Amino acid sequence: MTPRIAVAAVTFDRPKELAVLLDSINAQTAAVDTICLVDSGKTPAREAAAVHPNVDYVRSEANLGGAGGFALAALKAVASGAKWIWMMDDDAEPADPECLATLLREAEARDLEAVVPLVTAPGQPDRLSFFFRLDGKVTHSRAEVEKLGFLPNDGHFFNGALIRSDVFFKVGLPDMRLFIRGDEVDFTIRLRKAGIRFGTVTTTAITHPHAFSETQHVFGAGWHVIVPESAFKRYYYYRNRGYLIRRYVRVRSFVADVGGYVGYFAQRRDFKGFLGWARSFTAGLRGKGFAPLEDQKFQ
Repeated sequence: MTPRIAVAAVTFDRPKELAVLLDSINAQTAAVDTICLVDSGKTPAREAAAVHPNVDYVRSEANLGGAGGFALAALKAVASGAKWIWMMDDDAEPADPECLATLLREAEARDLEAVVPLVTAPGQPDRLSFFFRLDGKVTHSRAEVEKLGFLPNDGHFFNGALIRSDVFFKVGLPDMRLFIRGDEVDFTIRLRKAGIRFGTVTTTAITHPHAFSETQHVFGAGWHVIVPESAFKRYYYYRNRGYLIRRYVRVRSFVADVGGYVGYFAQRRDFKGFLGWARSFTAGLRGKGFAPLEDQKFQ
């Protein structure tokens, strides 16, 4: 008998993508009881949500970001009484109707409390949207990762992650202070510290827009930095990196970031870019810069 499953999903002004996601969720061979959908968009997505009777639609007039949206959606999903919570962004899509059933089967067979699928680039099923680090080098090759079969204690949350509801009682909800970029890293660290059994299975996948251009190599293939394309995303990424280094005393990450970004901006003689990184990163290190979106200065 299939356990009760709820989806925790967030959306922000992507009605077409949301419609595709909701259709694909309800086309899964493993039935979903409830889709807890948090909508923070400027234009409400009620019409797309209303097509599916099992959508529990929550309208947020405040922009909670991905982190706050997932926190609210996950809490609603846990409150529904579901045993498993399937985390999903509005621009993701399960690769096939067996995706959820495969995740459930793998979780049971491997005695996992959370299981994550591969995340592939739309229209490029052989390339992973987010890299894995293998033998000290980053790779977007699906074939290279598939050979491993299972990657313990690793995964890209929250894109398609299937999580037992009791895990949230052990590690808490996504941290809404992080807004975007880094909330999934924080959640993964908490899983590891709590000893939660989780990992990535390579037998199923979802699609999600890639971030290939953000990965910038500095000192060869073994040392890279992430440089988001917009000032908005750069601010949150750099600030949240600094904050997580402070919160978890991540010395290796501190050395890698300082050396990597100094090298990156020096190679490009981009002093303005360096100052932007330094301001955001040090704000995170000092635990500063957290406030409602309208009060934050990200530029």
